[in-house]
Amino acid sequence: MDMGAASAYLSPSRWSLPLIPPPSPSPPPQESIPFSRVSCCSSRLSSSAVTSGSGSSKTATLSAIQSSGIIACLRSSCAEIAFEAASAALDGGISVLEITMSTPGVFQVLKRLVEAYPAAFLGVGTVLSVADAINAMNAGARFLMSPATVKVYPVSALGGVQYIAALKKPFSDIPMVASQGITTDSLGDYITAGASAVVLSDAIFSKEAMLRRDFSKIHQLALHASSHGKEAVHG
Repeated sequence: MDMGAASAYLSPSRWSLPLIPPPSPSPPPQESIPFSRVSCCSSRLSSSAVTSGSGSSKTATLSAIQSSGIIACLRSSCAEIAFEAASAALDGGISVLEITMSTPGVFQVLKRLVEAYPAAFLGVGTVLSVADAINAMNAGARFLMSPATVKVYPVSALGGVQYIAALKKPFSDIPMVASQGITTDSLGDYITAGASAVVLSDAIFSKEAMLRRDFSKIHQLALHASSHGKEAVHG
């Protein structure tokens, strides 16, 4: 696949923007990551995801993230619980869902979810190696999350909504996704402050519900979050 880049890293002490290389006329060598490192953004959309595939599939993924305003982040210590919890969230209206690499059998879980929910936009989080990126893509991931892409974390520890708003003033064109400690009720404030999307983890996959395998509760939390996300994005 081709390589293209548009990513930025923001921290309390520094920010940087890599150069955007011209399109390569030939596929990169195997040592390079075989997907496009493209932050999920157009001139109007920001995100922290790395998308793969053709231009049309990238556009569809970016559009899905923009439209939902939410990237649901799932982590579990059990593959079967991960599958059931993800299914409950997707049935509850979540359209963009990330499974963390720390989840046992993450690629097998992803494959099952791709088969069961072909219209969903499913990805893998905290991808740190070429091998994991390839395995994720082969399992059907439509996006990857990486520390090198545009993600403001841990946003609540840095000032929350006010921090996003402050960053957007001088860096209005830099893609930003707010992540960590965000609740369903506060996600609208982050979108209003300039975040293109937020990452919701415990707000959907609550620790108590995951521990008790209360997938009905996860389904309810997903319904609530999905509704708030659409309202925040579309008004």
